[in-house]
Amino acid sequence: MQAIAVEGILCGMKFDYNQYFDRHSEVCGGELVVKGTRVTLRTLLASLAEGASAEEIRVDFPTVTADALRAVVAFAAASAEEDMPVPPMPAAA
Repeated sequence: MQAIAVEGILCGMKFDYNQYFDRHSEVCGGELVVKGTRVTLRTLLASLAEGASAEEIRVDFPTVTADALRAVVAFAAASAEEDMPVPPMPAAA
C-alpha cells in the first residue's frame, strides 16, 4: 500500500487534497463538500468510521471519485496532525 502524502508531510507522493473540496454558504449550510457534489466530508468520514469500505462508499455516493475519497482521508490525517498533541520522543538510552 502506498503512503498518502499530506502536503508533503508523509512519505510517498505529494498530494494536494484541497483541490477536491468546496465550501459555499448556499451548499449544505456551508459545510465542506467534495467539489461538484453535495456530499460532505463529515458524511464520508462517518461512513469510514462505521467501517464502510471505499468501494461501498463509492456505491453509496457515485459522484465521489476514488481520488476525492483519498483526499478526504488525507484531509483527516492532516487535521489530526494539526489538532492532536504529539507525545514527546523518549530519551535515547
